[in-house]
Amino acid sequence: MPYIKVISPEDATGRLDKMYQLVSGPGGQVDNVLQIHSLRPHTLHGHMALYKAVLHHPRNRMPIWFLECIGVLVSLLNDCEYCARHHSVGLKRQLKGDEEKFRAYRSQLELDSPGEPFTPAEQAALAYARKLTVEPGSIARNNVGKLRQAGLTDGQILEINQVTAYFAYANRTVTGLGVDTAGEVLGLSPDEGEDWQHG
Repeated sequence: MPYIKVISPEDATGRLDKMYQLVSGPGGQVDNVLQIHSLRPHTLHGHMALYKAVLHHPRNRMPIWFLECIGVLVSLLNDCEYCARHHSVGLKRQLKGDEEKFRAYRSQLELDSPGEPFTPAEQAALAYARKLTVEPGSIARNNVGKLRQAGLTDGQILEINQVTAYFAYANRTVTGLGVDTAGEVLGLSPDEGEDWQHG
C-alpha cells in the first residue's frame, strides 16, 4: 500500500489519463512505480523519458540484458525489492527465457564481486556500478580509467553511469513512497522504438 494518495488508471482524467495510456501494458496495466507519480503527471513524463533513454533507446550500444543486470545489482544494493524483482524478470525476458543463463547471471549479482559468466569488461562495469551506488563520493578519474582499460568506450561508460544513476532515482522513488508489486505482471517494458507502451 503506497504511503501517498495514488490516482488509479480507472479514475484518471486529463493529462494523467493521456500519460497512463502512453505507458500502459497488456490489459491496461500501469506499473505501480509509474502510478505513484499520479498527483504530478509531469514527473511521470520525466520518469518515463529518462527510463526509456537510459535503458531502452535504440542508440544505446550496451546490450539491454546487461543494462538490466546493472539495474538488478543497484536495486539489490539499495534494498529495493520492487525494482530487483521487476528487472530480474526483465533480464530473463531479454535472455529469451533461457533459465540456465538467467540463473548464472542473476546469482552472480548477489556477490560482492560478480565473476563469470560476465566478461572482464562486464565485471569492470558492475564494479563501477557498485562503487557509484555505495560510495558515490569516492569515484575518481581512475575508476573510469579502469573501464577504458577493460575495453569500454566513453559512450558505453556513459550508458553504464546513466543506468546506475537512474536506478538510484527509481529505487528511492519506490522505497521512499511505499510502492509494491501488488496486482502487477512483472518485467514488462517498452521496446526500443519510440513507443512508451509496456509489453
